[in-house]
Amino acid sequence: MRQRNKAAISSPSLTNNPFGKPNSSSSDSDQTEEAHDSNPSVSSRKVFAFCLAFRLVNALLVQTYFNPDEHWQALEVAHRITFGYGHLTWEWKKGIRSYLHPLIFALLYKVLALLGLDTPLFMIKAPRLLQSMFSAVGDLYLYKLSVLLFGDHVAKWALFAQLTNWFMFFCSTRTLSNTAETVLTLVSLYYWPCLRRSSSKPPLISRKLGLAIAALACSIRPTSAIIWLYIGLLELFVTRDRLRFIFLEVAPIGILVLGLTCSLDRLIYGSWIIVPLNFLKFNFLSSGGDYYGTHKWHWYFSQGFTVMVLSFLPFSIAGILQSKEWKLSGLIAWVLGLYSMLGHKEFRFVLPMLPIALMFSGYSLATISISNSPSGKREGYSNVSSKFPTKIQLAIFFLLATNIPMALYMSLIHQRGTEDVMNHLSKEVLNEKVKSILFLMPCHATPYYSTLHRNIPMRFLDCTPSDEKGMPDESDLFMMDPVGFTSEYARKWSLPSHIVLFEPEEKLLRDFLVSHSFRQEKRFFHAHFKVDRDLQASVALYVLTGQ
Repeated sequence: MRQRNKAAISSPSLTNNPFGKPNSSSSDSDQTEEAHDSNPSVSSRKVFAFCLAFRLVNALLVQTYFNPDEHWQALEVAHRITFGYGHLTWEWKKGIRSYLHPLIFALLYKVLALLGLDTPLFMIKAPRLLQSMFSAVGDLYLYKLSVLLFGDHVAKWALFAQLTNWFMFFCSTRTLSNTAETVLTLVSLYYWPCLRRSSSKPPLISRKLGLAIAALACSIRPTSAIIWLYIGLLELFVTRDRLRFIFLEVAPIGILVLGLTCSLDRLIYGSWIIVPLNFLKFNFLSSGGDYYGTHKWHWYFSQGFTVMVLSFLPFSIAGILQSKEWKLSGLIAWVLGLYSMLGHKEFRFVLPMLPIALMFSGYSLATISISNSPSGKREGYSNVSSKFPTKIQLAIFFLLATNIPMALYMSLIHQRGTEDVMNHLSKEVLNEKVKSILFLMPCHATPYYSTLHRNIPMRFLDCTPSDEKGMPDESDLFMMDPVGFTSEYARKWSLPSHIVLFEPEEKLLRDFLVSHSFRQEKRFFHAHFKVDRDLQASVALYVLTGQ
């Protein structure tokens, strides 16, 4: 493979190209691209096997709570489909969620149940292990896309960036719809002709496959249309068969995928629901997402995406400038720009752009790794594996020193209490020690039936958005006056056997709990610093005396 690369570098049309990447002005570019794509120096099977092993370990190391949707919009729904019980949040009552994503995990739960493996350990670990397999596919396609655009040397560094970035480690094995969207985005981008450097006309099947996967991503996350609008317009601009693209590919494939998704939702909802339309109405036309908080327009640029990329940021910027791959860098700017126009912002919304930014980091790292070779070109990198130039050593040390501690801290320590308390209760319930549970904490702060896996009465504080703007929900009322709210609620409650609450509220309610015959059974560490509320240092579990 190296001989093939050297031959490419010696070609007059590629003399300004340090990695032997395909050049659209070269008559030999098609052959070069095919060589990189079909026979890279590291086979796709080996790359996938390595990524799969890495992500499986990654999944086992992720033991903290990040976003409620990981449990409440995926696993909780899947648990209800498979076992007949589980809580559906207000989004499902309004029809702004598709069942397509939860069905993946419903199938997993069904297999576990048939095998008699629906035990606490498997119910907790299996979903993330399954997601790790999908994430490994995304890692593979990032590598393949990098080979396609820049050659296998850059691809190795892009994969290094992908696997060592703290946020990808922290988030990629979680059962969020955003992680599925990210995987589908990486797979689809690989098949779009408009992103290829080759001047040849790729097979139509490639574009059709890319379209189908993009449509699937939009079915899972309707906001993914922001990504594919950009790619679609780009393809429309460069393709010669525009009418065929619109009427014989986009329209039929889009209608087919939408029709299949709507039919699937019809079976479970019981009526015809057009999820993308309802999603658009709630999040864009009525700004319903703002109910959960807003950020300033520049948040993704100044904080959100910057924190996700972290120490890879200067390498990503350098890679964009060095590679001059404006189509993909333009996609990052397009997505961040449009999402910045929305009031409600979250890290996970722009997750599909993170691997692309990391691919540019890989380009920059590859440039550094060969910068000391005699000719300054790729033929000098054969000794890189045995003796790194000082610059690349420093770069690797800097990136690992800043990302590994962050990844491990966020995955193993920060906000783990709400996971630990439910894991503990799922074991206690097997011994018939738990009869009912009351969660006196902000809504959706813990996993629910999908972890407990026992159909017992449970109650959490509701936070369904009110039709009246500014009207506090039940969760807000509790946080404003924990003692007053709980005292009022206790007048009509059916006494629970267990109560779960955060330390700040537990301190205020301690006398109340003791007066109602509750005692502290266990305390779980949660966090060292506050996130968006007062410091929630620990989670307290109280049990009714005599239980």
